[in-house]
Amino acid sequence: MHMGSLFADESWSPEGAVHIDFTSLEGTSCYLDPEAAKTIASAIEDQPLKAIHWIDSGDYHYLTALWLNKLERPAELLLLDHHPDDQAPAFGEDLLSCGGWVEFVHRNNPLVKKGAPEVYLSIDLDYLSRDYARTDWDQGDATLDDMLDAIRSGLAGRELAGVDICGGLSSGKGATAEDYAINRRTRQALLDFFKAI
Repeated sequence: MHMGSLFADESWSPEGAVHIDFTSLEGTSCYLDPEAAKTIASAIEDQPLKAIHWIDSGDYHYLTALWLNKLERPAELLLLDHHPDDQAPAFGEDLLSCGGWVEFVHRNNPLVKKGAPEVYLSIDLDYLSRDYARTDWDQGDATLDDMLDAIRSGLAGRELAGVDICGGLSSGKGATAEDYAINRRTRQALLDFFKAI
């Protein structure tokens, strides 16, 4: 999903990917207003949940909540993120934000349950150290192998309902050629991993 210029700046796109461009949609930066939410929900209505959804930067991580609205069976949310994204709403309970979408999901989506037989995986690249990803938020210290081990552990014996991945650094936030190269390498490694499973 193109919410900003991230993927164009990185010059990265998986082969066969369906591109949905929301770069001109207002009411989306860090917070998602209700009208923009309706527009996005309508645009993804016919897209499969069981896929890899590439979601621009962490400013738009709230889009996971819209993907989870497409669940038809219970699934546990497995979140790999340096931040919990579970802050109480600051501007009204119905306004999704990049810092509060997890709290919103647990309050509004009864199909998201711990211990469910399926897992929906949501990844923010800021979970990784700067050796493996460059993002516009403070980052953790995990290696790519740490992340893949956490995914394997979380999926053990369970079916994967879908995946989304956000995080990165755009030119507008000072990204360099090195930043792009590191992020492309990690995105490709994650794509190869999920293709294999």
